[in-house]
Amino acid sequence: RASGRSTRRTVVSWRGAVIEPQPGTELPSRKAEAPPRPSSQAPRIQNQAASPNERQRAVIDAFLHAWAGYRKFAWGHDELKPVSRSFSEWFGLGLTLIDALDTMWILGLKKEFEEARKWVSKKLRFQKDVDVNLFESTIRILGGLLSAYHLSGDDLFLKKAEDFGNRLMPAFQTPSKIPYSDVNIGTGAAHPPRWTSDSTVAEVTSIQLEFRELSRLTGNKKFQEAAEEVTRRVHSLPGKKDGLVPMFIDTHSGRFTHPGVFTLGARADSYYEYLLKQWVQGGKQEPQLLEDYLEAIEGIRRHLLRRSEPGKLAFVGELAHGRFSAKMDHLVCFLPGTLALGAHHGLPADHMELARALMDTCYQMNRQMETGLSPEIVHFNLYPQNDRKDVQVKPADRHNLLRPETVESLFYLHRLTGDPKYQDWGWEILQSFNAYTRVPSGGYSSISNVQDPLNPQPRDKMESFFLGETLKYLYLLFSDDPSLLSLDAYVFNTEAHPLPIWAP
Repeated sequence: RASGRSTRRTVVSWRGAVIEPQPGTELPSRKAEAPPRPSSQAPRIQNQAASPNERQRAVIDAFLHAWAGYRKFAWGHDELKPVSRSFSEWFGLGLTLIDALDTMWILGLKKEFEEARKWVSKKLRFQKDVDVNLFESTIRILGGLLSAYHLSGDDLFLKKAEDFGNRLMPAFQTPSKIPYSDVNIGTGAAHPPRWTSDSTVAEVTSIQLEFRELSRLTGNKKFQEAAEEVTRRVHSLPGKKDGLVPMFIDTHSGRFTHPGVFTLGARADSYYEYLLKQWVQGGKQEPQLLEDYLEAIEGIRRHLLRRSEPGKLAFVGELAHGRFSAKMDHLVCFLPGTLALGAHHGLPADHMELARALMDTCYQMNRQMETGLSPEIVHFNLYPQNDRKDVQVKPADRHNLLRPETVESLFYLHRLTGDPKYQDWGWEILQSFNAYTRVPSGGYSSISNVQDPLNPQPRDKMESFFLGETLKYLYLLFSDDPSLLSLDAYVFNTEAHPLPIWAP
């Protein structure tokens, strides 16, 4: 390896100004066995010289308010509790900080990014006796570190990502090669959840983007091989219904359990998203992924798609043992964006039509609530009845966790159609977040009742995905520059962390 001085190259800029690498930080050198550095092939963020517009500045303000609360009351901890001005731990790994790294870079918040980088460098240690959820820690921590590496070119993040990836590998040591849900990153002991030997189908099939990319960057194939083995096994399993998968899979037998229940909500959602996104990530070289995705979309149309009354909103319900339920999780609002992304990458035009129709529905899930924020779960009205709205909410489902899925899909729909109404809808949602979830002393809080604007009942928790996803997608939605994280250069993981599309 040449000395640091001669291998130094200037790093891409924050707002168009060139910044030199900090003294003592060496840019990643090419390892013999590793592929060429990715950043040479995927453009980093371009046109950073464009100053943010008014709506983007409002997103930056929201981020800085959220960050101020985190920095003051929860620094280095997993999540801010904004109302009690304290924090909660899930893995004890600075979850919010890692999830927000790439958001800060994209928003141009250099000072905040540098302070967070210093924490990662000095304080982030994975050698600790703690159980992490394989899926959640892969999409948030591994994904967050990988995208921070790609955007900044800073080797620190790749080294941390590789260390973390190694510590997740024992999860795959099961009789079926279907990973356990939980792994202790200090001891390497992996196990299923306390109550079952099952893993969740979405969880084991939504770690592939990150593990594949980690292999590509490190030259170590084991990450990709372990994750792709899961994809292969799920591909050939019996128990699907026209491409739709059940929600649980047994880690011993490798078979689906609780068959006959099909949803695009929790426990299944990102399986479908990652079929398409892996195909895109790999340069469209893996037809099996595409076939499974296309079959699933047809299965959705055939079994789960209905229209509500009186507004004829298209929605995706659930099927349990042949019986249809008009229940839709807010999580399903990822689907319009995924459908639009597929259409952009050459899939049938009717995918875009369906995307637009479902986008209208997800907007109405927000619009028809008194706070303008969607509840966690809605039920659609299937039969014409006097004075009933399309969207019905049960008392147990009225909470909003600051989730990103609606604004995520708004970003894709706007980016791929150019229709400004999607920006306007996102602007309404940002204003609702500010009106009903913003905590004056810093941070934003999940709320318990989206139907009561006078008392939305803050739940005292700011999920890491509010900074990692919700505000990032809003910022990108309000950009009129299609080359800012171009969808032809990057694919976003399910936690909104951009990873490069592999060049053929």
